[in-house]
Amino acid sequence: MTTKADRLHGTVKRLFLPRGFGYITGEDGRDYFIHATELQDSEWSAETIREGDKVEFEPQSNGDRALKVVVL
Repeated sequence: MTTKADRLHGTVKRLFLPRGFGYITGEDGRDYFIHATELQDSEWSAETIREGDKVEFEPQSNGDRALKVVVL
């Protein structure tokens, strides 16, 4: 079970909207891969997520992937 303490904040660094992926820089300084399927509570589009947006996400336990991403 994920707790609030397990989640990180970050900033959308780069998006490839038509291809459905991008990168987030976490508050820990690491870059995380984001896939469109991990965006929660909204659709993957230029109206809902943009470079520079602040996000909250769950870092994958064994990698550099952002899971359950929420745009703040």
